[in-house]
Amino acid sequence: MINAAVVGLGWWGQKIITDLAGSEHLRVVLGVDVDEPARAGLAGHGIRAAASLDEALTGDGIDAVILCTPHRRHAEQIVLAAQAGKHVFCEKPLTTNGCEARAAIDAVRAAGVQLGIGHERRFEPAIQQLRDMCANGELGAPLVFEGNFSQDKFLDLPEDNWRLSATDAPVGPLSATGIHMVDLAIAVFGRPTEVWARLGTHATSFGNGDTLTVTMGFANGRTALITAVLTTPFAGRVTLLGSRGWMEIRDRNHPELPRGWDVTTVYRGGEPETKFFPPQPSVRANLEAFAQSAEGKAEYPVSYDEMLANADAFEAITRSARSGQIERIT
Repeated sequence: MINAAVVGLGWWGQKIITDLAGSEHLRVVLGVDVDEPARAGLAGHGIRAAASLDEALTGDGIDAVILCTPHRRHAEQIVLAAQAGKHVFCEKPLTTNGCEARAAIDAVRAAGVQLGIGHERRFEPAIQQLRDMCANGELGAPLVFEGNFSQDKFLDLPEDNWRLSATDAPVGPLSATGIHMVDLAIAVFGRPTEVWARLGTHATSFGNGDTLTVTMGFANGRTALITAVLTTPFAGRVTLLGSRGWMEIRDRNHPELPRGWDVTTVYRGGEPETKFFPPQPSVRANLEAFAQSAEGKAEYPVSYDEMLANADAFEAITRSARSGQIERIT
């Protein structure tokens, strides 16, 4: 059993605490937040509260920290946790640039601790089947990845919330939802080589945009087309087009409260077949996989090379959104 501190008790930190209730692999024993009302909310969970990260890093009985903090703090907090000998699970994005991601990963490697990342979409059964089908050639050669992850939850945030800040969360639709699609494209095609992004603010006053489209280029001419919108009701879709067939996954609800997935598969010469995948707790599955890897029982399924590719892509998408040009990923 891994004993963990959740750092950041906002929307997602609260969800993680709720999802881990009763887990046989990871137990939350401490909640950390600078905001007193947020700490007071732990009373119903029977979890100790603290006001600073230091208390999680120096206190006895803490094996790991789960970071649900603003993106700009991730790299520094990962390094501090690793130096304190704590395993680290970090909510997405790991960082917003490659330099910080490399510093964070170097720190966990030097300390011999495990790093996990909040890309729970990989743990959805339909996504896992899609990746298996790509790997075994059922769809032929994977050619094009299409992903859309849009929502309107941020319309309820106050204007000064850090998630709407161009400084704290550059390219808002990317850090909010689009980065999950970037991760899945990397999981299928590997490291991207170039990106072209368009960011707009069309229906809000968000300082970091509300509408994003991204074209990602990969080796051998493969392409990913990604959309993330922060003003439309929830829409989630992943499609993989292969040389022999295609597969489309449609989410019935936001991953916060999954209601399952409708999956359509078509092979050349055949008719479309649609199957329903019932909801699964993918957020918990990711965290438990992290806990098991921290205990040395299994390899964590998101590699550090993939985490670095994601951070490098984030940085290149940010550059492209500002320049309007194709940006290389080095």
